[in-house]
Amino acid sequence: MTDLLQAHAVADAERYLALARGVLDIEADAVRALKGRLGESFLRAHRLMLETHGRVVVTGMGKSGHIARKIASTLASTGTPAFFMHPGEASHGDLGMITSHDVVVAISYSGESEEILRVLPLIKRRGAAVIAITGRAGSTLALESDVHLDAAVEKEACPLNLAPTASTTATLALGDALALALLDARGFASEDFAMHHPGGSLGRRLLVHVRDIMRKGAQLPRSRADDLLLPTVLDEMSRKGIGMTAVVDEGDRLVGIFTDGDLRRYLERNDGIKGVRVGDVMTRNPVTIQPDRLAAEAAQVLEQKSLGGRVVVLAADGRLAGVVTFHDLLAAGVV
Repeated sequence: MTDLLQAHAVADAERYLALARGVLDIEADAVRALKGRLGESFLRAHRLMLETHGRVVVTGMGKSGHIARKIASTLASTGTPAFFMHPGEASHGDLGMITSHDVVVAISYSGESEEILRVLPLIKRRGAAVIAITGRAGSTLALESDVHLDAAVEKEACPLNLAPTASTTATLALGDALALALLDARGFASEDFAMHHPGGSLGRRLLVHVRDIMRKGAQLPRSRADDLLLPTVLDEMSRKGIGMTAVVDEGDRLVGIFTDGDLRRYLERNDGIKGVRVGDVMTRNPVTIQPDRLAAEAAQVLEQKSLGGRVVVLAADGRLAGVVTFHDLLAAGVV
């Protein structure tokens, strides 16, 4: 009996995997088919969205509404001001969101969504341009729009050919194509993306500079070349707690650094440190970074140079500005 159940389980597993692979094939084919249909209508929609003095309002009902939300989010995060409007709420006051300067992207695979068609005349009366994304070029929404984008698919991935699957995937891909074509036309760069995502990891990597997180002032360990390791330098290192001290001249210009690693290596070759001056054992010409560099670059320097978890920050005139440690980068969310 157990062998029979296991045989059934194997057969079921193979069937489910075959079904899943078929779903991916159908949806991939649906997206690929869009390429051949991109042309003048796509360029007209792109121009309308690029040249509008208002915002792009994306709307859709049901599954199309979920796709519309994602497209609006992608547009907004890539430099095209956009938001989602629920078509059902539009006739209860939300229509006031739309102005004559806006472009409305209306999504309905059938092109006959009752909620959208109900508010379509009011949208057009306000003077907003309408871009329709449907699967039927002869639908009411397609015919009444200023631009129609064809998102028709040969079949849904659903075995019953009922649940929106391939059609929603194709529509989402078409929205991404518009968003990224607009991104390119606007010259939208990674720094702009970071400004739209200040709370994300990319935002932190592109917005946080070394000067924002470096240790400075009273937190910064400083020594002079004539200072004795014991007790002066070691006491300074112990109080500041980052396992190193910057060695500077009378003008506060960096001449070297001394780390706990340097101390350990010195003791491996010598009996003691009494009477030893830091200038005789320090590391000269250490790797440094400037305050206006991105904190992410400091992380890269630490990784590539094996600096023991800290890098000295120098001002443009060569004066000591600060120190950045791995823990500082970690606390800032850069690594």
